Amino acid sequence: MSGMFGIHTGVVGHGGTAADMRLEGRERGFKDRLASESLPALLRSAGFRTVSISPFAERHSSWTFYAGFNEIYNTGKSGGESAEEITPTVMKWIENNAREDNWFLHINYWDPHTPYRAPESFGNPFKDDPLPSWIDEKVLESHRKKVGPHSANEINMFNDNTDPRYPRYPGRIDNFDDLRKMIDGYDCGIRYMDEHIGRIFRAFEEQGISLDDLAVIITADHGENMGELGIY
Repeated sequence: MSGMFGIHTGVVGHGGTAADMRLEGRERGFKDRLASESLPALLRSAGFRTVSISPFAERHSSWTFYAGFNEIYNTGKSGGESAEEITPTVMKWIENNAREDNWFLHINYWDPHTPYRAPESFGNPFKDDPLPSWIDEKVLESHRKKVGPHSANEINMFNDNTDPRYPRYPGRIDNFDDLRKMIDGYDCGIRYMDEHIGRIFRAFEEQGISLDDLAVIITADHGENMGELGIY
């Protein structure tokens, strides 16, 4: 949101002082720079109503994330929520506000992010698709010899724990069945989120909003390794 890399903002990690925005120091005025120089603040200064539907700030205690937003809706589970817990808030906002001019709506979905959380009722449309051909028995065996965060032995970053809330997400990969659970879990997360994005597009159309009048930007914090470099 600041438009700057972490080396300039001070945010270079997930915890401790490495996760905090660098203080501006004595030169800071009555307001800090993010009040005018963050992406939503710049849009607001241009006449946009800026809205965020996301628990991101609470997830990482990165409260500066909220700078410049007129409205903030924290969906409340620090990133543990799936799309069906986010979309209703989005739909309500669209119904009440989309016909107004000049708004910026930021929506945060977590489904393609570990742990893969698409509900079991979604099924698995990829169950008959082939696995990546480059991960053969020899490659998988070499992966199982690796140790460290997100290795085949420690999918859950630092251990092989599993969580019954996320049955699509294995704790370790010992065989090709585990590999399929991992890869299909990721693909289902993407597909499930895509369907909810489609609902948002339809909601705009139902409100008489032409997609030709919208700029739709889809972005992410990172991709996922699916065995590349031995990382899952």
